[in-house]
Amino acid sequence: MQYAVLIYDKPGSYEALGPDEFQRVMAEYEYGPITQDPAVRGGAQLQPVDTATTVRVQGGETLLTDGPFAETKEVFGGYYVIDVPDLDQAIAFAARIPSARLGGSIEVRPIVDRGAVETRSEG
Repeated sequence: MQYAVLIYDKPGSYEALGPDEFQRVMAEYEYGPITQDPAVRGGAQLQPVDTATTVRVQGGETLLTDGPFAETKEVFGGYYVIDVPDLDQAIAFAARIPSARLGGSIEVRPIVDRGAVETRSEG
């Protein structure tokens, strides 16, 4: 089963690290066992939250807002897509992500299998 593993960083947590520790944490993401895990099907780090643009449509008009959708304690920083047999293994993967130990949180959410959805709607 595929899961989206959504990484929410605690603002300032990476800036609080010393240069050597920061490099070690970044290496975990870039070259470490997390990225090299055979369950990983994709993923990406996002640009900082101040680069976000939020789009809404009201009354047929497209409205743009600089910044994220809502002010939150944590900021969506990136994601992985993994393919593992069950939720327990997805949770174990998520627990290895540095943001989880640096005050952030990791959301694990199953991905909809479109083939199964189409088969159900046709049946």
